[in-house]
Amino acid sequence: MSITPLAAVPSVRRPAAAFRGRLGRDARSGHYAVPHRYRLHLSTACPDGLRLAVGHSLLGLDDDCPVTLLPAVPDCPSGGHSALRPLYEASAHHHTGPALAPVLSDDWSGRIVSTHAPDILRDLDLFRGDGHTRLYPRGLSSVIEAVERMCAGGIGEAAQRAGRAGAGPAERAAALEVLLDTLDRLERRLSGEEYLADDRITAADIELWVALVQLDTVHRCHLDAAAVHRIAGHRALWAYARRLAAHPAFGRHLDLDGIARRHHGRCQGLEAAGAAVQILDWASHAADTPDAFRR
Repeated sequence: MSITPLAAVPSVRRPAAAFRGRLGRDARSGHYAVPHRYRLHLSTACPDGLRLAVGHSLLGLDDDCPVTLLPAVPDCPSGGHSALRPLYEASAHHHTGPALAPVLSDDWSGRIVSTHAPDILRDLDLFRGDGHTRLYPRGLSSVIEAVERMCAGGIGEAAQRAGRAGAGPAERAAALEVLLDTLDRLERRLSGEEYLADDRITAADIELWVALVQLDTVHRCHLDAAAVHRIAGHRALWAYARRLAAHPAFGRHLDLDGIARRHHGRCQGLEAAGAAVQILDWASHAADTPDAFRR
């Protein structure tokens, strides 16, 4: 399979992470990957938190690396979580910034290992070694990274620009075409295919599924009805999203109310007619788990 980033879509960088420690496979790393030492702190209303929650479930790490769930809307005036403040203060003397999630912490030291979600997911993928589910199989790194760029630039950023209140009609139309072009390419890939790569769930599927959740539950609210109908016309793509929503590792982490509260608490854009055109009934599909997915 070959997926390359769109020429019209630049790479989109996440904000700089406050901490970027890594888990290693031996004691020399400083953070030896042993069970019951580390803990994830996340909100599934946040895209990064949802990605990590899904990956964590697919890897079966409930016992080895517990998860502390945080509120959908941060409770500090600075935009952070008060529950994370002790970890930040123990990890950085006189930390003055917000205590943001997600966080991978070290229960042995009471300090933060990393706040960089992509690194955290890759480290969790190596946590239990060979012989288990792998989200980043050998030979698929370039495919997964290309999907990540497409989702960040061609879906997330393009959808934001297409619905931005202060943008002119030409800018919004151009952004919508980038979004539709990205969806077209993914639609062609998924026509007749169950997953994006290697006939199994990988990190690429997590990335795309979360991007589609955000597109339908957040970005759609700022697009006109005609644009949403064009987006909804990608039948293979939305059938794929529906199928993954029925997988317990995906659907059980969907906090639709939390996503809505987080969006309304952060967003200053104007609601458009597309808000009334829901593409998927996410709650219904998440509750409909086929026998094939039951453990």
